[in-house]
Amino acid sequence: MLPFARVTIIGLGLIGSSIARAVKAHMPSVRVTGHDADPGVRAAATALGFCDDVTDTPGAAVTDADFVILCVPVGAMRAAADSIALDLPIDAVVSDVGSSKGTVLAALQAALPGVAVIPAHPVAGTERSGPEAGFATLFHGRWCILTPPEDAAEATVERVAEFWRRLGAEVETMAPDHHDRVLAITSHLPHLIAYTIVGTASDMEEVTRSEVIKYSAGGFRDFTRIAASDPTMWRDVFLSNKDAVLDMLQRFSEDLTALQRAIRWGKGDELFDLFTRTRAVRRSIIEQGQDDAAPDFGRTHD
Repeated sequence: MLPFARVTIIGLGLIGSSIARAVKAHMPSVRVTGHDADPGVRAAATALGFCDDVTDTPGAAVTDADFVILCVPVGAMRAAADSIALDLPIDAVVSDVGSSKGTVLAALQAALPGVAVIPAHPVAGTERSGPEAGFATLFHGRWCILTPPEDAAEATVERVAEFWRRLGAEVETMAPDHHDRVLAITSHLPHLIAYTIVGTASDMEEVTRSEVIKYSAGGFRDFTRIAASDPTMWRDVFLSNKDAVLDMLQRFSEDLTALQRAIRWGKGDELFDLFTRTRAVRRSIIEQGQDDAAPDFGRTHD
């Protein structure tokens, strides 16, 4: 039995369009309705055909939905929820795909009193954005973290979990505040560091922009990939999860100071021990299937 029969997706960028494509691939009998605030995105979604219907208004998209997924930047969650509140069936389940959960849960519950809200975070994506960037296998073998409120019905949480399992994801459940601390170190801080490094390289007066691009080594190239992520989404993530991000940034700053000291005083043993520990982390990520061991990060060299 399918967990839901009529799914509505609000926001048809990379994640929203990938969900629509994945539903069509794995649950072809489910009706998918989409809406996006951008008329150009709506036109592209209609042309690409990954939804059964693309509506001009958010209210029209949810009138007969039994599952609504808000795929908008976390800073726009409250506005998106407000825009569907009057038309949403009372028995519909509402979820999202945001990278921070505490503020999102509060915003959705405030906008949709009495509605079953089960926030979710599929830990998957690319640096690309827009409806053309989506693909049906984006969630295969990736984690989707559910952060339901304490009073959520177990059966409703299981329906949302089963939906994501049908799309190929592994499902985990966490408290919202715990999720936000975990993702602050595994996702948010790395993005912040990438934005900073690429920005610093771009601002260096003694190194021209052309030299930075021309002589980019593998490490810098990988940072630029992360730093190419959607600026609106990441602005909102940092602001909505600021407490956890600032805590992790403080810890990182302290570790960075210790690393500076080790380099300055020639403490090679400390550097070697650190690099050995971090190498083991990389191996663990590969062993758990969250990346592969292809040489040079899978780059081709034609």
